Amino acid sequence: MTTPAPAPAKQPAKQAPAKKNDEEDFDPSMYKENRTKQLTSADIGINPWPHKFEVSHQLPKFVEEFSVLEKDGEPSTQVVSIAGRVLSKRAAGSGLVFYDITGEFNKVQVLVNKRAYASGEEEYVKINGLLRRGDIIGAKGTPGRSKTGELSLFATEVILLSPCLHMLPKAATGLTDPETRFRQRYLDMICNESVKKNFIIRSKVIQGVRRYLDNLGFIEVETPMMNMIAGGAAAKPFLTHHNALNMDLFMRIAPELYLKQLVVGGMDRVYEIGKQFRNEDIDHTHNPEFTTCEFYMAYADYNDLYTMTEQLIQSIVMSIHGSLKIKYHPDGPSGREIEIDFSSPWRKIDMIADLEAIIGEKIPTPYTSEECREFLVKTCRERKVECSAPQTTARLLDKLVGEYLEVQCINPTFIINHPEIMSPLSKYHREKPQLTERFELFVNTKEICNAYTELNNPFVQIERFAEQAKAKAAGDDESMLIDKVFTTSLEYGLPPTGGFGLGIDRFAMLMSDTYNIKEVILFPAMKPEQVAKPATVAPTTTEVPKSN
Repeated sequence: MTTPAPAPAKQPAKQAPAKKNDEEDFDPSMYKENRTKQLTSADIGINPWPHKFEVSHQLPKFVEEFSVLEKDGEPSTQVVSIAGRVLSKRAAGSGLVFYDITGEFNKVQVLVNKRAYASGEEEYVKINGLLRRGDIIGAKGTPGRSKTGELSLFATEVILLSPCLHMLPKAATGLTDPETRFRQRYLDMICNESVKKNFIIRSKVIQGVRRYLDNLGFIEVETPMMNMIAGGAAAKPFLTHHNALNMDLFMRIAPELYLKQLVVGGMDRVYEIGKQFRNEDIDHTHNPEFTTCEFYMAYADYNDLYTMTEQLIQSIVMSIHGSLKIKYHPDGPSGREIEIDFSSPWRKIDMIADLEAIIGEKIPTPYTSEECREFLVKTCRERKVECSAPQTTARLLDKLVGEYLEVQCINPTFIINHPEIMSPLSKYHREKPQLTERFELFVNTKEICNAYTELNNPFVQIERFAEQAKAKAAGDDESMLIDKVFTTSLEYGLPPTGGFGLGIDRFAMLMSDTYNIKEVILFPAMKPEQVAKPATVAPTTTEVPKSN
């Protein structure tokens, strides 16, 4: 009988020397294709998209709790689990791999040692050969300090939770192309974590508005987004079609007329924070879809609103910056720096009186006359102030105000007492004929707020709407039409009321020191891409509320 020869001893798995950067394995132009093959390979042995991973410590909590550990002190014996996106991967020989993972503005090093890996050498080689920069991973282990003193998780297990199929921009160069940043906001946030701070600040602005108004007994409401008449502001609307009703509707340009109807109905203090839609230009401060807050307060007038505006804005500035003086870069981060002081009292510029002082002439009255309009046409022409057609009195005045008054407003400044012809929803001034009790707040030369004593006389309101309808017929797309539903509500009695609007996006720009409105809108309006690209994109802006 022949004794069988003993089986050859099993050789340990052969290890390829670890590379400093596994992305070298893939041709950049073929990265997604090659990564897909890797992840769908029959012998991968894991599900790259598991259903669940139990996280005991979010990264901020991990850093806060274990930062007390000292380099040469006793390491923690507590087993914890963390998760995050791989920012970088480094190998030290074949038995040690370092991952930097990020999340919620914190970075933690995960140190994976072959000798300490719970599943053994073969699984250590497999998982570390699989993971790439950009992947989301989970790790279990004990906290401690590395030899260099860096707070780390000494991992006994690492799990791929969701792979990244695209090669991320190199850390050294980052993602700076604005087209790509704004079109692929998720990629912008992965590569430029500081971008998320802009949206945290934006959230704090909205929280601050709600807190201030709620504390004064205001009720937050919602009003329709689609209207039969585009009213409440001077703006060109978007048109949509309602299939069930077989009728065209306008996307709202302002919630004002609905909110005032609620005041008529007995809701004395109401506000709404929401989207408005204006079919107008896109630039650094305008986006066709933007956010406003409007509130209406019975038994108040624009004198009350001066005080409330200062209190509201100052409370938000203090909560975000801890000071009423902030630094701002009006030309972008690499441009000049200015200081904006929100301290009281805020300057007031009387629109007509101050404009007449600058041009050195009296503007003819009544402001509705052809003589006044021709005077303004001549003044604009002589001073090289451009005003495109139609050259209505309201548009001509607005251009002159922009040229000579708004440019003075760096610190918060009220431009007050607009002519009736510019303010169809504002109540006539109780002391100054042909003017209204209205103000606009400008900061860094941009309109932030618009407020006025509300016109509550239905007969005068119908006359104002009729004047607006004439301007629209003459070619002014931004003029209003007669809204009979609203004027009927006034016939039931609107109490003396103060109304206010705040442009959330523009104010968030100031609070986050950003120059482009696209930086504070998560998904700004963009032109369509000519050719689809996996990682490329473009920039945008916003309008202020209650603009008459």
